[in-house]
Amino acid sequence: MDICHPHNLAHPRQAGERRFGIRLTLPPGDTFTRILGPDWAVLHWYTSAAARDAALAELMARHRFSRSGDRPTYRYEKVARDDRGNVLAADTGS
Repeated sequence: MDICHPHNLAHPRQAGERRFGIRLTLPPGDTFTRILGPDWAVLHWYTSAAARDAALAELMARHRFSRSGDRPTYRYEKVARDDRGNVLAADTGS
């Protein structure tokens, strides 16, 4: 998807093919599924496994402005695209 005003992006788009990703989903029974639906998912793509892994570590870290008892309930999954663009579960051994 093209961005109408790329200067509004928090992080500039990376040059190159983005084949390494992170899929965020909600666990069954999460209260946000009432709003987003039980099949809600979002994908974030990166040009390298290292960039993806760094972003995943940042996503999973405690947000510095969170309240003491706040615990995000996202489920994170490393994914990758094959040569045809199909999304596959990535090897999480890295």
